[in-house]
Amino acid sequence: MLESAINEIKQRIVEYSIFAETMIEKSIKGLLEKDRGLLEQIISEDENQANRREIEIENQGVSIIARFSPKAKELRTILMILKMNNDLERICDHAVDISESSLYLIEKPQLKPFIDIPRMATLTMQMLSEAIDSFIEEDPMKANEVLKKDDIIDDFRDQILRELVTYMSTDMNTIERALRILNIARHLERIADLSTNICEDVIYMVEGRNIKHHFSLSKEKPEED
Repeated sequence: MLESAINEIKQRIVEYSIFAETMIEKSIKGLLEKDRGLLEQIISEDENQANRREIEIENQGVSIIARFSPKAKELRTILMILKMNNDLERICDHAVDISESSLYLIEKPQLKPFIDIPRMATLTMQMLSEAIDSFIEEDPMKANEVLKKDDIIDDFRDQILRELVTYMSTDMNTIERALRILNIARHLERIADLSTNICEDVIYMVEGRNIKHHFSLSKEKPEED
């Protein structure tokens, strides 16, 4: 009974993660293709569906704990799913924020070709997908590989910032557009950080080892929203 309940909620959290990844992909596609309808869909319909999924999974997890009083690894698994559920809800919120900035940008003259933003988004979605794979496979080694990619995301952010500062310092008319682009990069960075959170939780779930403080000492992570 407990095993069946855990398998069911694991399936639901995987489906939620795929939905969150799709929201990120659509938000960037809406920006690149200047698709207002797609961006507005993310802000309204997709956000509502994300919130509904988050509530349903939370209720299901709490119900499993109340009914079965799981111990040891089973309890760590349920607690991790509830934590992932919260992380995925925040990831969906970031996709909505990206869409809102994109709505502004697609109505303005393009400041510069989008090169680093799509690359950053691709790596961010890859990190999320691999984080979920590490959860499904209960593979701490795969989780560790995702953690290593966080530095690359930071490099993308720094490169985008340097370029935008150059635009803003030479032409004040570019400031608002530049800040919106920087905001998109910032949200992608936050999504990557949340993916690393999932990987840290996978390691805890499988090995019972908490690496959060160790990771924060080796690399100072940005302050969460």
